[in-house]
Parts: sequence; C-alpha cells; structure tokens
Amino acid sequence: MKLTVNQGLFSKIPNLKIGIIHYTKIVVSPSPQMIKGRFQLFQENLYFELQETPVTERPGIKEWRTVWKALGADPNRYRHSAESLMRRVAKQNYLSPVHLAVDLNNFFSLQYEIPIGIYDVQHIEGDVEISLGDEETGYEGLNGRYNKLNHILFSKDDHGAFGSPFVDSVRTSVTEETTEALHIFYLRPSLEEKDCQELLTACGKMFTQVAGGEFTTAVLTAESPSITI
Repeated sequence: MKLTVNQGLFSKIPNLKIGIIHYTKIVVSPSPQMIKGRFQLFQENLYFELQETPVTERPGIKEWRTVWKALGADPNRYRHSAESLMRRVAKQNYLSPVHLAVDLNNFFSLQYEIPIGIYDVQHIEGDVEISLGDEETGYEGLNGRYNKLNHILFSKDDHGAFGSPFVDSVRTSVTEETTEALHIFYLRPSLEEKDCQELLTACGKMFTQVAGGEFTTAVLTAESPSITI
C-alpha cells in the first residue's frame, strides 16, 4: 500500500506534516483498567486546565484552526476532531471507554492537541491519498450522519473517502476484529520533523504495549510526500 500527500496541499500549507503509524498483528480489546483510569484522570486534570486557558487558546488547537482557515474551511462551523474532543472535556462531558484503539486514539489527540484517525487496513482498498475535499466529497461518519468535506483534508482509497481530521467514516472504523491498522496523525505544521518522529514512536510504543503487535512510523512532508508500507 502506498500513502501519498497530494502536492497541491503543500502550496497552501508548505510545512504540512502527516504522521503515519502502521500496526500489524495487534489485538484490539476493551481497554484495561490501567488505561481507563489514566485516561479518566487525564481528562479531569485537563478540565481544570481549561478553566484557565480556553480551548481555542491551546497551542495545538489554535494552530489547527489556522490550518483550517488556510484550506478554506470555517473552523467555527466545522471544528477539527481534537477541538471537538477538548470542548467535551471542558464541559465535563468526559469520553467514555470504547475499546483500546479508540481510547488511545482519543488520549493521543487530547494530549498532543491534534486531530488523529485510526483505520482498519482490511477495509482500505488499494493505495491511500490525502487530499483536499470538494463539494462532492463526503461519507457516512462515526457521528451518525453524512458529512461533507468541502475544503477539509481527507484520506481516500480506491473506494473513495474514508477519513479526515474532522470526523472518520464508518467503513474503515477499527473494531475488536481489527488486526492491522493505519494511524494518521495530522501533526502541527510548526513541529520539527525530529519531534514528529519522537511523538510517533512514543505513541506506537504505548499502543503496542497494550495491543501487542509491531509498528512502523513515517512523517510525510513536502520533501518526502509518500511512503509504501
């Protein structure tokens, strides 16, 4: 499978960076109590922090709102997923456990203040391209409705769109049957590539400590916009 960032995106966001973690031989199960407890405590601490610093002033959230605007989308109407999660925490509407893949994905997203999506490779057909949506781009999302992705980053395979930093699709969602997964990190453009690599490695290690299996990482940039896994 080849993963590519469309070159046109770099004309709008020259320092755009997309992080990739590819997991194999994982076991997706309900999150162990350690993960549940740590995530709950993290959300409670974050809630108190958000009483001092509004969601939109958090560095990562703020930076991705800027990216949203640069791509032509309205960040107030279509909030990126990290901001949506953080707004829930700010209202003490804490995220409930689903299974370890979703729980860790949400934890990483809140911790690093960036949108992140995780997908079941078994349901991805052919190569993957990350591009910019138009009026025709959309899919049935995990939020229970059809989502249009005009001026929003999205991932597509031979079948069509399946993921974005806005909301992910039902078609490629990870379940407890998943054994191979693709984790896409919409990294902060301002982050140095070395720091991006360290972030991905830390997340990959934590994920496989719980889910088992193996992982490889890559950072896609204007200089290196594609990778084959």
